[in-house]
Amino acid sequence: MDTKKDIETRADIQRAVEWFYEKVKVDEHLGIIFNEIVDMHWDTHIPLIVDFWETILLDNPVYQKNAMEKHFHLNHIYPLKKVHFDAWLKHFHAAFDDYFEGPITELAKKRADSIAAIMHFKMEERTKNSM
Repeated sequence: MDTKKDIETRADIQRAVEWFYEKVKVDEHLGIIFNEIVDMHWDTHIPLIVDFWETILLDNPVYQKNAMEKHFHLNHIYPLKKVHFDAWLKHFHAAFDDYFEGPITELAKKRADSIAAIMHFKMEERTKNSM
């Protein structure tokens, strides 16, 4: 069995992100979002998400957008529930665990957990306040 290495490069992040989206596209809770609700342009979306994680994990500030804004818009069209965030986290953790191990990999999963919790809370608050 091969020994896993930690995340070290943008290419490492891209590998995990691409695997992650292959799983998300067929997920029973998330697939509809990426296949029917959002007009996905994978050739621009994947590099953007890799930028996001490269900024967080490798301290290279290449992501310059507001991730929350896009998700607020999506939540308005298709309310995001706990089941969506749970599925997202399941696939995220699996994608990184399948290829990597080490402190940066653990940081990726901790940051993903925090991001999912914050996004879920903010989406619920926004939904409550719009009723």
